[in-house]
Amino acid sequence: MKDYKKLAKWSLLALMLIGIVISVLFYVGGMSGETHVVAGDELGIPRFTNLFLNWNYILLVLVCLITLCFVCKNYIDLWINNKKKAITTTAVVLGFVLLVIVCWFLGSAEKIEIVGYEGHDNQGAWAQLSDMMIYLCGFLLCGTLLTMLGGWIYTKMLNK
Repeated sequence: MKDYKKLAKWSLLALMLIGIVISVLFYVGGMSGETHVVAGDELGIPRFTNLFLNWNYILLVLVCLITLCFVCKNYIDLWINNKKKAITTTAVVLGFVLLVIVCWFLGSAEKIEIVGYEGHDNQGAWAQLSDMMIYLCGFLLCGTLLTMLGGWIYTKMLNK
């Protein structure tokens, strides 16, 4: 067990140091010479923008993979130790997947007008994905607030 803790500690330290070096390069590394005009203003592009973005993508993928591994391990353990709870968990996950599908179909694939943007990523599936995320956040916020209200009412009724 101590070897795993050492591995995790050194891995975290290495990733953090790499991230610090890349961040410093991004913020103090100067400009690349390219500029973009956004809403009438000319903006410079930092020299290490691609390196910075790619490092963030790598970290995002690592976090997702590690989280997914732990979730799968815990889910398998749940099926082994408590089948009733595992079925309830499966029902909740399926409900969330259904909510995502409903939100996808609520989204619109029409072009989104963005000031200063002239690309093609603001229409079609990307626009529909943006709408889906907005609807999903709204539904999850409402669900959270309703759950909080229901819990408050339940505890008030229980204490009477």
